[in-house]
Amino acid sequence: MGQRRLLMLAVIVCLFTSSCGRELKLKHKDNHAGYNHTLAKILVEYASAVYLSDLTELFSWTCSRCDGLTKGFEVIELIVDVQHGLQGYVGVAKDPNAIIIAFRGTQGQSIQNWIEDLYWKQLDLNYPGMPDAMVHHGFFSAYYNTTIHPGILTAIKEAKEIYGDLDIMVTGHSMGGAMAAFCGLDLAVNHEAQNVQVVTFGQPRIGNAAFASYYSQLVPNTIRVTNGHDIVPHLPPYYYYFPQKTYHHFPREVWLYEFGLGSLVYRVEKVCDDSGEDPTCSRSVMGNSISDHIVYYGVELRGETCRSCGIVMDPRVAEYRKTDIQGNFIFSRNPAASVLRLDAQSDV
Repeated sequence: MGQRRLLMLAVIVCLFTSSCGRELKLKHKDNHAGYNHTLAKILVEYASAVYLSDLTELFSWTCSRCDGLTKGFEVIELIVDVQHGLQGYVGVAKDPNAIIIAFRGTQGQSIQNWIEDLYWKQLDLNYPGMPDAMVHHGFFSAYYNTTIHPGILTAIKEAKEIYGDLDIMVTGHSMGGAMAAFCGLDLAVNHEAQNVQVVTFGQPRIGNAAFASYYSQLVPNTIRVTNGHDIVPHLPPYYYYFPQKTYHHFPREVWLYEFGLGSLVYRVEKVCDDSGEDPTCSRSVMGNSISDHIVYYGVELRGETCRSCGIVMDPRVAEYRKTDIQGNFIFSRNPAASVLRLDAQSDV
C-alpha cells in the first residue's frame, strides 16, 4: 500500500510540473538571486573548455568543446601558468553579450591528493581590508600571486577598449571556482567593475563566515552550483560549533540532485537560502562522490584523458605567445587588428 501511494504521488507531481524525466526547479521562498538555468548551462561549457591541453584549439576556439552554446566566442588572452599548473582565459561572447573569464580546476591524477589535502586545511590568511575575514591561502595565492592575475586584468582592459563597457561573467569549476570567486571580488572591490556576475561549479569553501558576509554584499550576483554528493563543496570541513574559525560558504547555492521511484526520476535544481550553508541543500547529504564532481548539467569538467598530462601547441601560434623567465606564457591578440584562423590539426 505504501509503495502505491508513493507511486501515485510521483505521478501527480509529474503531471503537475509537466517535467517528468526532465528538470524540476524549486525556489526557496526568500530567493532573490536570479538563478538563470540557461546562463548556467552556457557558463558550464566555458568552464569545461578551459581544461583542454590543446592550446591551439583553445586559443583559436576550434575545439570540440568550443561549439554549441559557446560558438562564436573570441579569446583575447589565454594564460598558462606552468609553474603552478594553472590555466585561464578571457574573451568576449556575443550571447550573452559579455566578457567571459574562465579558470581551470585541479585535473588529472592530482585531484585525489588535492581533495585529501583539503581535509586538513586551516584558515590562514587575513583578507586585506576586511576585519575578521580569513581565507584559504592556497586559493587566494593561486589568483593573486601568479601569472593569472595580471593577465586577466590586462585582457579585461583590452576587451573594454575594443567592445565597450560590457558586463563581466566569471566562471570556473573546483579550484577554478575558488579562483573565479576571488576574481569577482577583486574586480568589484579593487577595480570598481560594474555588473560582475560569478557562477561556479563544484566550488570548495574559501573563507570564514566574516568573509562570506563581506563577499555576499560586494558580489551579490553570485551562484554556486553544487551537484548531488559532490565531495568538493563539503571541503574544507564546516564545523558549526566554531563559527568564526571554520570555513563557511557564501550564498547563493543551487543544488542539483535527483529523486524518484524506480525508473521515474526527476532532476531537481533547488535554489537554496541566503545563509550559504542551507542545511536542506547539499549539506543534507554526504559529500562522498568524485563522479558527481566531474559532471555538471551533463558536461564533463576535466581534461581529456589522452592529453591531460601535457600541453599541445601548434608552432603557428608562436607569434601570439609571450613567455616569462619562469616558463609561464600568455597567448594574446587584439581581435580588432587580427583574425585568427588555424585548422584543427596541431603538432606536439
